[in-house]
Amino acid sequence: MGTKRIVNCAITGSIHTPSMSPYLPITPTDIAQHAIDAANAGAASVHIHVRDPETGKPSPSLELYRQVIDRIRAVNRDVIICLTTGGGLNMTVEERGAVIPAFRPELASMNAGSINWGLFPIAEKIENWRYDWEKPALEATTEAIFSNTFGSIQTLLGMMETHGTTPELECYDVGHLYNLKYFKDAGILKKRPYLQFVMGVNGAIAATPYDLLHMKETADRIFGENGYEWSAFGAGRFEFPVCLQNLFLGGHVRVGMEDNLNLSKGIPAKNNAELVEKMVRLMRELDYEPTSPDEARQILGTTKTC
Repeated sequence: MGTKRIVNCAITGSIHTPSMSPYLPITPTDIAQHAIDAANAGAASVHIHVRDPETGKPSPSLELYRQVIDRIRAVNRDVIICLTTGGGLNMTVEERGAVIPAFRPELASMNAGSINWGLFPIAEKIENWRYDWEKPALEATTEAIFSNTFGSIQTLLGMMETHGTTPELECYDVGHLYNLKYFKDAGILKKRPYLQFVMGVNGAIAATPYDLLHMKETADRIFGENGYEWSAFGAGRFEFPVCLQNLFLGGHVRVGMEDNLNLSKGIPAKNNAELVEKMVRLMRELDYEPTSPDEARQILGTTKTC
């Protein structure tokens, strides 16, 4: 791989609410356009959630996914489309996983374990709310568990294996790596693992240099130094520091408005492309280069589908 690294861009997610940024893409048209712009800026992979276009609330609607995918593919035939099976906090596994048989994506995220999901501190920082659902949804996370049981993980891995989808294995904490060890040893996780270290969520591992090294060293022990591929990012202001450290460790990077709404301190990102452009600029300052989508496919062993 040398100095080539995959840049992933997570377009809208389900954590941030519309009141947190006027630039957060909500409609299928805006989500698709942000994905197209991110790809043009250097992202090899775009990570897709959808939202109700009337309220901005996370949605499992297959019709909304179809609109986003069709709009992206009408303009860009090359970028890897990674669909979420994380969905939103209160969605069932069946709702979250429905995108796999419906679209047979070449890449899909899959959460590797359960965590406390503490978004409630954000509610204290916002005074004016665009929609009635936002504040209660955030405050309710004092009691929220993002449930990803062994049973649900096995179900999702089976669906992905059946439909030719490579799982992007989202690891929010060290224990999630050991969950994946079980599935790898049991022969249920069949492909070479592609791990995404998700760092800095309240309720899971912090986004510090020490914690990133701990995740990497643990993965090395479990899968062998050359036995897996991985990417990493930090939430909020830790996005770029974690990404830069991960370049030096040999891993790939993820940016995007799912994880971070600011281009720099006090300056909101107006488009996901701005975050990708910053990441690519930082990479090139350090003599790294973003992969093309086809180079990313070669690294991950995927084949273009939807």
